[in-house]
Amino acid sequence: MKITPLIAPLLLALSFGIQAAEKAPDSVQKLVPTLKSWGQNSALIAAVKGQNAQGITLDQIKAQDKSWRAATGVNGFMKGLLSNSGAKELIKLESSAPYYMEIFLMDNQGANVSMTNKTSDYWQGDEAKFTKSFVGGSGAVHMGDVEFDESVQAYLVQVSVPVIENGKAIGAITVGVNIDELEK
Repeated sequence: MKITPLIAPLLLALSFGIQAAEKAPDSVQKLVPTLKSWGQNSALIAAVKGQNAQGITLDQIKAQDKSWRAATGVNGFMKGLLSNSGAKELIKLESSAPYYMEIFLMDNQGANVSMTNKTSDYWQGDEAKFTKSFVGGSGAVHMGDVEFDESVQAYLVQVSVPVIENGKAIGAITVGVNIDELEK
């Protein structure tokens, strides 16, 4: 890994066990128009609409989340989210640039619909990546801090955008942006 001026202070902080958070560089902000357009992708809208129409309750989502967290490896349910039509579209989007990593699509409650990699949990509905991008259906862009992601061994910024249909947020997408790859 190349140690950039952005990464050096994070490495120092991590060596002392400090959880450092850095604001995303301006180069990430330049990706926002592209990422917002993904929230209007017809295949992703269809995937979210399909899950929203199932009427899954929050209790069911939380029960699935509990099982998800307890699972080791990738179970059959997770494989479905990694291979459904939404996941196939996410994989295409992820492959459009080397700095896109770990993209996942969420429904109107923050439950995973599709993903390119297994997430640490199934329900994102209690996390800023969902609450600040879905915003009760009004939708907004949310940019997290630069953090080290253990699963991909890289410094990522998570950018979340709403999935929009008829001017209303029906779900959200979170995209991990690899800072080292972006800054190359």
